[in-house]
Amino acid sequence: MRKGLGHLLLRVANVNPRSVTTHSDRVLYRSIGVFILLYAVYATAGGAAFIDASTGYSHPWYQWLVGPLVAVGVVAYDRAVVGRVAINYDRLDSADPRHLLRPPTLGLYLGRLGLALLFAVVVTEPLMLARYRGEIDARLAEVHSSQLEQLDRGGAVAGYTARLAELRTESAGDDAAVRELSDQASGKRADARLLYRQALADSAGDGVTRAAGCPSGGYCQRLVQRSRALDGEASALDQQAVQLRQDQRAARAARAAEQTRLSEAIARAKAANAAVVRADAGFGARTAAMWHLITADFWGVGLFYLGIALLLVALDCAAIGLKFASRGNAYERAEARAARLREHEASLIHEREIHDARTYGDATAKVIADGIEAASHDGRLVRAAEDHARAVLTTAVVAPADLDRKIPRHRINA
Repeated sequence: MRKGLGHLLLRVANVNPRSVTTHSDRVLYRSIGVFILLYAVYATAGGAAFIDASTGYSHPWYQWLVGPLVAVGVVAYDRAVVGRVAINYDRLDSADPRHLLRPPTLGLYLGRLGLALLFAVVVTEPLMLARYRGEIDARLAEVHSSQLEQLDRGGAVAGYTARLAELRTESAGDDAAVRELSDQASGKRADARLLYRQALADSAGDGVTRAAGCPSGGYCQRLVQRSRALDGEASALDQQAVQLRQDQRAARAARAAEQTRLSEAIARAKAANAAVVRADAGFGARTAAMWHLITADFWGVGLFYLGIALLLVALDCAAIGLKFASRGNAYERAEARAARLREHEASLIHEREIHDARTYGDATAKVIADGIEAASHDGRLVRAAEDHARAVLTTAVVAPADLDRKIPRHRINA
């Protein structure tokens, strides 16, 4: 038997190399073997990519254990479908080629198509997400920023921020009250300085009176008294401002403590929101981002995405498609003839065994009946012999006169 790569591909395709007798069938089933091997590699990588995407791209070591298991399962299904020949076991004595194969079981192929579409989502999608990972990360950054803004505008952060604004407004009101007193004191001091300078100018003869000196009761003295009065009022206002600040100290301390607590609560809430938003970067979020990119730029990203996805789905269905298209080829007819021949021979042998069993049963029944009849005949002979022996014994011990009277006469049928 020929060995080598071609024989290995036939074994991978799960067909009998002895029945592959034509060149077209060899090319067909070797191609199916190649597609199955390619799909094994594709399913291994896709399964590993799915596990990697499910764990947030942490690259767990066990992803390369799940991928081969997925590949083995699907390849086993493909080999079962490819190697299956729908043999018709009706009318085994017919040589008509139309009676060799049964109609195709569409449910088997439709089930494989459904499995291909399922794997297109589970296996192909992670590969495509890995291909467009940079674009998806950029899109997720935009989405996360928008989500954080929405969370900050509502929820606990909004309440904390509103309360913090109220406290700041109250602190600003207290500062404004103290500042108003201080401003009034400053204004009075400024007025006092102005009046004092006017008094000095008047005492020097530069004032409105044009008289030198500052006599008692004069204009210069009145300016000095008004300046001193304004200084006194300014000092009183400063005292009021100091007293007001002292009165506000307890409220200010309480507000400062509450502001600190609110700032810490806001920081914690924002950190929690950021953690929640960053966690929203799994398989579903990345798929949604991928579809946004497809719809936003179909002729750029979308067309290329769909092309690769359809190519991988075609690779998934290639082996089963070739099997379905090649139904009734020389290989299947050869397998069907051999199987029908074996089944016909087995049926004939079974019928012969049934006939032999019936014949043996009839012979056994006849032998048993003859044995029963012979046994009943032997019983009569035994009883006759007993009677004869009894008569001989009686003749030996009883007188002749009594013998004729007592001994019955029996006829022995030998």
